[in-house]
Amino acid sequence: MLKVAIIGTTIWGTTLGVILAQKGVQVGLWARTEQEADEVRNNAPDPELSPGITFPPQLLVTHDLNEALDEAKAVILVVPSQSMRQNIKLVASHLNKSMLVVSAAKGLEIGSGKRMSQVIAEEINPRFQSNICVLSGPNLAREVLRGLPAATVAAAEDKSVARKVQRLLTTPNLCVFTNTDVVGVELGGALKNIIALGAGIADGLSYGDNAKAAFMTRGLTEITALGVALGAHPLTFSGLAGLGDVIATCASPLSRNHYVGIELTKGRSVTEIVSTMNGVAEGVTTTLVARNLAHNLGLEMPITERVYRVLYENADPRQVAVEMMGGNARHELAGRKWRLFSFFRRGKRSSTA
Repeated sequence: MLKVAIIGTTIWGTTLGVILAQKGVQVGLWARTEQEADEVRNNAPDPELSPGITFPPQLLVTHDLNEALDEAKAVILVVPSQSMRQNIKLVASHLNKSMLVVSAAKGLEIGSGKRMSQVIAEEINPRFQSNICVLSGPNLAREVLRGLPAATVAAAEDKSVARKVQRLLTTPNLCVFTNTDVVGVELGGALKNIIALGAGIADGLSYGDNAKAAFMTRGLTEITALGVALGAHPLTFSGLAGLGDVIATCASPLSRNHYVGIELTKGRSVTEIVSTMNGVAEGVTTTLVARNLAHNLGLEMPITERVYRVLYENADPRQVAVEMMGGNARHELAGRKWRLFSFFRRGKRSSTA
């Protein structure tokens, strides 16, 4: 029987474990401690919002890393971005040439500014780097856990690796597309959380759907500009890992980042909000990293800059929201050191050649 190891008992990690086990895959779900493993076993995947869903018999929850990884053909890391390096170091010695290494985390590392696939690549044997794949898309875990239809993207530089992950994760209710733009897929999944924070602020202030739609669209253009500057293909941001994920996280009450944005408008501090949450709102740290990347590149990111001010400089969300909606009106693709104009001009010339 095929076996997959999942590192991380987050709601998305347990969800992936459940859907894999339901299709007959043996799953080793690794918890950091024996106590955590017991709690996960006893509480099942999500007793509050998805009652009645239990762990299939093919899913083993264990705090023994050897047991989780033994004979596994793939390992899926579903951990907070700031702990990815620590976790891949634990896993690295268990990898082999044929083992798929999948990142399902959506964030950027503080300090280095690196994507999760870059962090993983730095910590594993270079011979295994071609097996790295990333998973991203509009994947609200609780909907997937309930068996509602969803789609996601498996991206790897090697097409065959992406297709292997596609076959592994595809179920009747989860459609897995492939892509080779690893940079774009990862950045789309991470940077969209900044937009979700701002959308939550807009909803918390009852700005309405017109303003929210404008904000989401401008935010998507802004993160596309950063993505292009970092080597991504701009069209990736119009796909599932970009626009699709933006829509899901900016509109759903299941989105943690959207929730943080709403709570900020109630006068609560970021520290207070995140300390009372189950799970991590990746947008909080991603905003910091993206702002630093933009500054280093001399790139204009007005929405990210303003969300940063709310999170890290205690700026008033009401005032910042006014600034976000009343910014300098120019051509939609215009911004300091944005390369979007040049890209689409090149695309137009090549299409008429």
